Amino acid sequence: MTTRALVDANVLYSRTLRDWLIMIQLESEGGIYELCWTEDILAEAITRFRDHNPTVHGRVIAKMHDTVTEYLGVGRIDDYRIDGSFPGADPHDQHVHAAAIAAGATYLITDDPGFRSPGIDLDSLPYEVHTPDSFLVLVDDSAPHDVRAVTRDQERYWDRKPGSKTLVQALQDAGCPDFAQRVLEHLCQLPADDTPT
Repeated sequence: MTTRALVDANVLYSRTLRDWLIMIQLESEGGIYELCWTEDILAEAITRFRDHNPTVHGRVIAKMHDTVTEYLGVGRIDDYRIDGSFPGADPHDQHVHAAAIAAGATYLITDDPGFRSPGIDLDSLPYEVHTPDSFLVLVDDSAPHDVRAVTRDQERYWDRKPGSKTLVQALQDAGCPDFAQRVLEHLCQLPADDTPT
């Protein structure tokens, strides 16, 4: 049975994180994890993106939506019950907790500090809470060959985009310094004929 990981809106919001998580899932053919999400989570990610990018064209928003629904469609959690069992103080985190339970998720990937507040005993939750950085490092520990393959593909893609950030810089900017270091190590190990020119 595939390990399920619920991805929170603050993670889906970031193109860098969204791309890495989806590409690794696709590279492993779902063998490492299956990302789960809800319409609430996707709507929140899109709303935050729009709030921070008020002039972006509609096609960017549509692509964000379509990427998630196309590549992660089977991971959509349609029904979950908010039953008051979330021990955190933020009522807006209850739907994420409920969805993780309904999904049978092993992991919750979030940058929301509400899941690490002093009132929450992380060991009492039925899932592990990870930041995107800690989750991606865990994935690299388990399947470095898949991460290296995605690193190669990402490097080839972004190298053709003039003025784009390096993979390492983009990951650091997305709050993943430890995984950025892992990606740098993979880049250094790619054969010379695999590196872009």
